[in-house]
Amino acid sequence: MSQLPPMPTHPKRMEWLVHTIVWVVLFFFPFFFRGRESEAISLQDYLRFFIMIAGALAVFYANYSYLVKRFLFTRRIWLYLIYNLLLFAGVILISHVLMNLVPPPELVSPRRGPREEMMISFILFDTVKYIFLTVLSVALKATSSWYQMDTERKELEKQRSEAELQNLKNQLNPHFLFNTLNNIYSLIAINGEQAQESVHKLSRLLRYMLYDSAQAFVPLEKDMDFVRNYVELMRIRMPEHVEIQTEIQIAQPDVLIAPLLFISPVENAFKHGVSNSKPSFVHIEIVAAEKQIHCLIQNSYFPKDEHDQSGSGIGLANLQKRLDLLYSGKYKLACNQDGDTYTFELTLLL
Repeated sequence: MSQLPPMPTHPKRMEWLVHTIVWVVLFFFPFFFRGRESEAISLQDYLRFFIMIAGALAVFYANYSYLVKRFLFTRRIWLYLIYNLLLFAGVILISHVLMNLVPPPELVSPRRGPREEMMISFILFDTVKYIFLTVLSVALKATSSWYQMDTERKELEKQRSEAELQNLKNQLNPHFLFNTLNNIYSLIAINGEQAQESVHKLSRLLRYMLYDSAQAFVPLEKDMDFVRNYVELMRIRMPEHVEIQTEIQIAQPDVLIAPLLFISPVENAFKHGVSNSKPSFVHIEIVAAEKQIHCLIQNSYFPKDEHDQSGSGIGLANLQKRLDLLYSGKYKLACNQDGDTYTFELTLLL
């Protein structure tokens, strides 16, 4: 299948850009909300704020970048809790040491109690704060991992669908060519001139199959020309008792459609609907209008011998798979046999 490669996306780069913006805003937060009594924040106040935010950043990214994926997602919960306790203790200790290096205001306040009580309050506050950041990092990491896995899953599904679709088209082309060559072979003994004309028509069909149908979508008019040429090719070798009617109406010839969708039921109609000795008919009607294509094919029905291994069922089976891949939920397909008449009906929304 020939189509342009998708534009590359960098979700990781966007993710870290958002993180950077958030943390930059947090680090500069005091400059946006100055105190009422002072024109600017003091260096000592900002250093304390910086130490607090730096500790929060360390706890958050230790979890987000390493601990959550390494231990929590691998269900080593006890190790995850132990490492977080050690992380909390280390960050609180370092933050306390750095806070003591910053000049006044002093930690002791008559209204707040002695230094020991202040220390306990400091530790409890930071512990609660770091627990919250840990939970937040787990939630964000889980969401990020889910998004990444979902993106990878969709990409794999897309690649699988494209590979399967290409495989189906590769199966269709040899099958069609095999049957057409059989028709021309049988015509050579009857009429050499008509056989030459048939070869010319076949060359036009092959040109379409090799070049135009290699595209993911083609103009509807081109695909209908392919059907017309195929029917005319089949008409040449049909005996007089076979009635062939073709009606193709296209309101918008430039509308795009997946190639070679209609050849399988048309080919099937000729293969099962024609008898060498009995009256037979093949009626083909394809009408395209209002972003909808309706295809109705009716033919007389002459069951094949069970020992015939020419592969008549391959085409319709492939058509069903291609419709599922390309037009899932946008088509209605019905095949039924009523006495000696077989009916194929396909309605396709574009």
